[in-house]
Amino acid sequence: MVYLIDGHNLIGQLADLKLDDPDDEAKLVQKLIGFTARTKKRVVVIFDHGLPGGRSRMSTGMVEVIFASRPSEADAIMIGRIKAAPDPGQWTVVSSDQMVLEAARARKMRIIRSRDFASELNRPAPTPRRTAHKDGGAHDVHVSAAEVEEWLRIFDADEKKPPRKGGGT
Repeated sequence: MVYLIDGHNLIGQLADLKLDDPDDEAKLVQKLIGFTARTKKRVVVIFDHGLPGGRSRMSTGMVEVIFASRPSEADAIMIGRIKAAPDPGQWTVVSSDQMVLEAARARKMRIIRSRDFASELNRPAPTPRRTAHKDGGAHDVHVSAAEVEEWLRIFDADEKKPPRKGGGT
């Protein structure tokens, strides 16, 4: 599964990012890197008007960052990618632009409006499941209050012992 995201549409839907912030694209890319780490899904994010246009050095193995060079717009690049996608069923398009969403629908791609994906992007990572050790014990062991007191008594007793004399071999 690959997400094709209209970057500025998404920034406009995130409460903690602003389009007039000069670092808004980099901040969104950081959020997307976290998203891909959590979901193991690839992302292609496209922004309007980058200098230079094309693939950005902000790209990682899981997040491809593309800037539209003038006079092109992100929407035109997204529609071109939608039309050229070899396996449309493996793509999810994230945008608020009607023309982009219609192009994705025509190819039977999954679509998510930017405002809906914004809440998915900010969702916390799930809590990992606990699994048993090979010996049958659990990773997260709970100790009773009585056991804690017993261990404190043992360790406290060790600390009060006088140091050993000689200590030679």
